[in-house]
Amino acid sequence: MAETAELQKATFGAGCFWGVEEAFRRVPGVVSTSVGYMGGTMENPTYRDVCTDRTGHAEVVEVVYDPARVSYDDLLNVFWNIHDPTSLDRQGPDTGTQYRSVIFYHTPEQETAACTSKERLERSGRFRHRIVTEIVPASTFWRAEEYHQRYLERCGRGHCKIW
Repeated sequence: MAETAELQKATFGAGCFWGVEEAFRRVPGVVSTSVGYMGGTMENPTYRDVCTDRTGHAEVVEVVYDPARVSYDDLLNVFWNIHDPTSLDRQGPDTGTQYRSVIFYHTPEQETAACTSKERLERSGRFRHRIVTEIVPASTFWRAEEYHQRYLERCGRGHCKIW
């Protein structure tokens, strides 16, 4: 019997975490997703804290995946295709640093892959403007409140009250 690879973790910020989570949950080989906050200074932030745009956190999705079924490069392709990486601190109607485009890498290999994919995308000419996506080391992941987990799956767009 062949040995199975250990599960790995990837963390991405690409605007409101509800839609980002939904996109990654649909990828074959993704074992689980969790929405939360990363990259800020406040310990154990809440959604209300992060929404003040004063904690430094980004809304992120932590993706646990099976590298035997989906590669990190495949996840990067999903990331680049689900948002506008040229939009600084904004995705659609959502504005603030919590909505920034960011890749939090967990290993040196992820850092290399993320930088290579960003450089490839910049050279491709796909975007007229400069890509502003940050590529930074992962820090503490603060899991968001339960009502945010799998929000779009449970509530659809705009049918659940969040406060």
